[in-house]
Amino acid sequence: VQLVESGGGLVQPGGSLKISCTASEEIFRINSMGWYRQVPGERRRLVAGINFSGATKYDDAVKGRFIISRDRYTVHLQMNSLKPEDTAIYYCVGDPATVFVSTPVFWGQGTQVSVSV
Repeated sequence: VQLVESGGGLVQPGGSLKISCTASEEIFRINSMGWYRQVPGERRRLVAGINFSGATKYDDAVKGRFIISRDRYTVHLQMNSLKPEDTAIYYCVGDPATVFVSTPVFWGQGTQVSVSV
């Protein structure tokens, strides 16, 4: 499965940004999809996940601000009320084994999101 992200960029604090991930096959065939992010010097961590039934999971740092959604071939992450600490490379991931991308197998190339004045 190939995953291609789009929509990253620079946004001011408090602003919104939507990033998307297009898969090479129907995402319903993959148990769960989601987004990880990474800042320099730190490990990648899960931001949001969505499983085959539509249930979602969010990191505490983004709850109430980020929304993950999906359609047939695409997973979206709507990011609102962005903070400078949300600056990171965001990776689209897919996991055929677990319900909330605990062990991602498929990775996109990453898209940079920068939050700054």
